[in-house]
Amino acid sequence: MNLFGHLRAYDYGEVHFKLDKSTGLRAIIAIHDSRLGPALGGCRFIDYESDEAALIDALRLARGMTYKAALAGLAHGGGKSVIIRPKGHFDRVALFRAFGNFIDDLRGHYITAEDSGTGLEDMEVARTVTKYVTGVDPSHGGSGDPSPYTALGVRRGIEACVSYKLHRDSLKGIHVAVQGVGHVGYHLCRELHQAGASLTVADVDPLKAERAHRELSAKVVLLDEIFGVACDVFAPCALGSALNDATIPKLKATIVAGAANNQLAEPRNGDDLHARGILYAPDYAINAGGLVNVAQEVLGYDEQKSRDKTMKIYDTILDIAERSTKLQAPTYRVADIMVEERLAVAGR
Repeated sequence: MNLFGHLRAYDYGEVHFKLDKSTGLRAIIAIHDSRLGPALGGCRFIDYESDEAALIDALRLARGMTYKAALAGLAHGGGKSVIIRPKGHFDRVALFRAFGNFIDDLRGHYITAEDSGTGLEDMEVARTVTKYVTGVDPSHGGSGDPSPYTALGVRRGIEACVSYKLHRDSLKGIHVAVQGVGHVGYHLCRELHQAGASLTVADVDPLKAERAHRELSAKVVLLDEIFGVACDVFAPCALGSALNDATIPKLKATIVAGAANNQLAEPRNGDDLHARGILYAPDYAINAGGLVNVAQEVLGYDEQKSRDKTMKIYDTILDIAERSTKLQAPTYRVADIMVEERLAVAGR
């Protein structure tokens, strides 16, 4: 594994590793940048094909969290943790207690939350051994599941894109194709449905797609068909790298705006979207609502403040779109420049 080569490639930073033989815990905490404040980012718990794949996932995600926090105006840096799911039987409670101890060893340099493969119950377990946990139950002063806030922010970002690109002041009659209707994707579909949008969905789990059809009148297509749906907005809401050399040529959307992290397989894919005249809402700009929400817990949770700050994602996306047109530059480059300016000021 070319460890330091990977760190240079993602402009790091520091990485912490933990092996706990008694529980089978194999965990990585990546801290990309802490100039704006302690690193904040969720914990991913999934199968990885190799240790290197887990490391690269943590590095990419943590870098995205730095950019997400900076654009959202949060006093936090970017971090992410991944736990490599053990093979065979394991004690989940013991595993997450060991993970909580790992976090506590960093003394607040990194604060965790839920992510793919983890949930409220896991955060509650970690919280028994460390205070550096967000996304816990409201009865414990937390905000609970951040997914609805992520979905709210994405809906606001889609509204900004529709206003700028299509000159429409509402989502009524706007056709959105949603790739992935899991935790965040379903909440987004509900937001869009309530706003009057029509939906086409696809998911690797046919039961999740069927739920969207049954409850939100969404049309269901096969997973490999969703990219080619003729629509106004394509919303990637599954795992990363959905926008790549194979999928971008299939798109029949005017706007790409979704909840997934790391949507571009390669940065140059953002140039491909720009060349096709597709307005792309950079993922870390549009999907910051969940991070905004859990960040409020650090200061003492205030639901109204969290909602108000999430609603401002509309202004962020509109600003990026306007600058992109003015500079004749892809939106992902514009967003990166905005972040780098803020980090440079913070580092003085």
